[in-house]
Amino acid sequence: MTDTPSVTTVVVGDRLPWPDDSWAADQRGPFDPGSITVSGSRQQCVIRKISALGVTVGSKLQPALGECASVELVTGQRAAGKVAWTGRDELGVRFDTSIDVIALLNRKLVSQARERRTMPRLEVRCPVHVKCSGQFWPAVLRNISSRGLQIEGSELPAGGAYVSAVVDGLNIPAGELVWKRGAIAGIELFEELSWTSIIPWVRGLVKQDSGPAH
Repeated sequence: MTDTPSVTTVVVGDRLPWPDDSWAADQRGPFDPGSITVSGSRQQCVIRKISALGVTVGSKLQPALGECASVELVTGQRAAGKVAWTGRDELGVRFDTSIDVIALLNRKLVSQARERRTMPRLEVRCPVHVKCSGQFWPAVLRNISSRGLQIEGSELPAGGAYVSAVVDGLNIPAGELVWKRGAIAGIELFEELSWTSIIPWVRGLVKQDSGPAH
C-alpha cells in the first residue's frame, strides 16, 4: 500500500464527470480501485472521476455505447448505468439513478484510518479571490483537496508567491502558488485543510446547486 494520496476526483454538482480538457492526462494516479461489470464480465478498474450523475473509469474494456454497466466502488457502493463514451483505456458510465455525493464522501472518509483521514480531491466551480501583498485577484476555484487547490484566472500572482485563497463559507489556510500553466495555477497549502470543515461547505454547494425546493 502506498502513502501517496489518491487523485480520484469527486465532482460536486449536477455535472457529468467527463474529461473536459487535457488536465486529466496529467493525473497519473494512484486512483481509487473499483470494478466494472459489462455483459456479465466483471473486471478490475480504477475510478478517475465520479459525480452524482456518472463515473469515468480507467479500463481496457471496449463496450458498445449504450451497453448496460455496473460499477462497484472501493466503499462497496454499486451504481448501475449505461456506457456513454469510450476512449483509450477509459470509458464513461452515466448512472440510471443519481447517487448521493455527500454519502459517498462520508463513506470514503470512514473507510480510512481515523488518524489518517484526508479529503479526496473535489472538482468544483465557484468564485475565489486570491490575496497577495494586499492585492486581490478574482478567479475560479476548479478543484480542492486537503493539501491544495487549482484555480483559473486571467490575472494571477507570479509563481512562488505566498497567497491566501478567500472562498465564501470556507476557511482555507495560506499557501504558495507553486505552478502556472496559462490561466490555470496550483496552490500548495502550508497546513492541511481538515475534512470536518470541507464537508459542511460541500453540503452547502450541493444544496445551492440543487436550487430551492418546489
